[in-house]
Amino acid sequence: MPTKNILNYSYYPGCSLHASAKEYDESTRGLFKALHIGLQEVPDWLCCGATPAHNVDELLSLSLCAKNLELSEQAEGDLAVACAACFSRLKVAQHKLADHPDTRKQVEYALDAPLAVEKPVKHLLEILANDFGLERLAAAVRKPLSELKVACYYGCLLTRPPNVPELDCAEAPTIMERVIGAAGAEALNWSHRLECCGANFTLSRPGVVLKLSGDILASAKRAGADCLMVACPLCHGNLDIRQQEIEEASGERFAMPVFYMTQLLALAAGVPAHKLGFDSMIVSPLPLLKEKNLL
Repeated sequence: MPTKNILNYSYYPGCSLHASAKEYDESTRGLFKALHIGLQEVPDWLCCGATPAHNVDELLSLSLCAKNLELSEQAEGDLAVACAACFSRLKVAQHKLADHPDTRKQVEYALDAPLAVEKPVKHLLEILANDFGLERLAAAVRKPLSELKVACYYGCLLTRPPNVPELDCAEAPTIMERVIGAAGAEALNWSHRLECCGANFTLSRPGVVLKLSGDILASAKRAGADCLMVACPLCHGNLDIRQQEIEEASGERFAMPVFYMTQLLALAAGVPAHKLGFDSMIVSPLPLLKEKNLL
């Protein structure tokens, strides 16, 4: 007889998790299944506009988010979001539409319908730390990450701007450290956990990305990190895909795996490693995981 879910959420994966960040989606589904948390994908969801849309056309950006929030009403539970950029755009749209009635009317005109945008939007971290709870998360661990030193990387969007994401303290968050700590890992104190990686400059100004992401990797290395943990596909791309370029430009060797948070948590919860997308990572995590007796 199937185990009844403890909690249930609607789920907005966003474009990256169905493409370049499939391992984030796969590990999220695997983790939540292991924890008996239900995820129902929002039917017919569309792009949230991500980082470019609001810089080009704010009305378009708000309309895209409003439409996704409306579609999420067809799925059960609060809206779970994995991607930091999607989370940011959806939360910003809710705040903007709540505080600016004239803008709300424009979006309603664009969508030709009254808006239904009040459903709570929650990042996976918030669900795990607060709704599910750290004690229950620790109890679900089957393979403790006890020998792993993790540099938790928030980046620009998870906690900013203040009073919008409401995920944690904007300038001194601890939610990532608390969540991975519940899985037994050692979360390090390091200097660059909130610094920008260069984001979508990766295409237009790659030199900027190599410098900023290089500084992040160097900071994590100085702190003694075995790996980085992220919650953003764009950050993951800059720190993982471009790591060899960064090493060539800086002359420094990092060889530092960059995990999505759900990959590490799912591994700790007993999800088989072959279902977590480790083979999709450019910097292979397999030597590290074998060294730490996690494979």
